[in-house]
Amino acid sequence: MSRLTIKPVTSAADLAAVVALCWAYREFLFNFAPPERRIVETFYPQDKYARLMARLAEEHARPRGIILLALRDGLPVGCGMSHALSATESEIKRLYVTDAARGSGAGRALCQTLIDQARSDGFEKVYLDTSIAFAPARALYQSLGFIERGPYQPTPDFAREAICFYEKSLTDTDAAAGR
Repeated sequence: MSRLTIKPVTSAADLAAVVALCWAYREFLFNFAPPERRIVETFYPQDKYARLMARLAEEHARPRGIILLALRDGLPVGCGMSHALSATESEIKRLYVTDAARGSGAGRALCQTLIDQARSDGFEKVYLDTSIAFAPARALYQSLGFIERGPYQPTPDFAREAICFYEKSLTDTDAAAGR
């Protein structure tokens, strides 16, 4: 049985592995279907994405963000990251698992670790979004207690038709109530 490890990015090699996974994620989205391609072309054209990748560590730096790497038997198979939107709200970004690792629990482990870290960092709410077409991802987020909502940031109409937006409360009372 293979061994899955979720770890914070702490070295240049870890960060390079995450950047490679992020480029694979962009490629996956670009080639998935026309709505996802349009989103990539609009929000993450090649040059803009390259600039984002160059500052990824700063965008998701501790103590108000984190970058995680999923390893299966020591090989990179997924990543996820978070950053602060405000003093009380965090956003999960670029949660991605390779084709070979889908269904292995890597996505759930990454997402749960990001939720736990956001709670530990004192955030009261966490947000994320995904393509409407990604039914397994949507089911995962709902199983982790995320609730579908409208956009939490300005979003063009065409993207609103292709993206699901989610939030999860991290406060003790909401968590105890299963929200």
